[in-house]
Amino acid sequence: MQNAITRYPTVFQQGFTLIEIMVVVVILGILAALIAPNIIGRIDEARVTAAGTDIRTIESALQLYRMDNFRYPSTEEGIEALVNKPDDPDIKWPEGGYLQRLPQDPWNRPYLYLHPGNNGEYDLYSFGRDGEQGGAGPDGDIGNWNLN
Repeated sequence: MQNAITRYPTVFQQGFTLIEIMVVVVILGILAALIAPNIIGRIDEARVTAAGTDIRTIESALQLYRMDNFRYPSTEEGIEALVNKPDDPDIKWPEGGYLQRLPQDPWNRPYLYLHPGNNGEYDLYSFGRDGEQGGAGPDGDIGNWNLN
């Protein structure tokens, strides 16, 4: 005759209790609340840095344009003059242009150009995240006059 232990084995249930699951969810929520603002801030910093790098690249092309043509493109010609030859027959134009393409700012808007500029010989800038003049932080204007 079999004893009761072998005849009716004890069944152990495996898994998590509701309390354990709730504790884990609360811990994940706290971690997300602490980490998310830091990550979001870094994304904005990266975009501002990328805009500054683009502006410096376009500035280099503008310097080459000026060395070849003894002037910067006019506001009407814009920085498009670095990619497509202006209609002026006196413009010296290297094969392939000065830039292969014009970059968009990190918020998918074109960079703005003004010659003569309000802050120097020319202004090359983006209005930042908000797309409006002025602002601070990632919403501030990023221009060739305020890059370090």
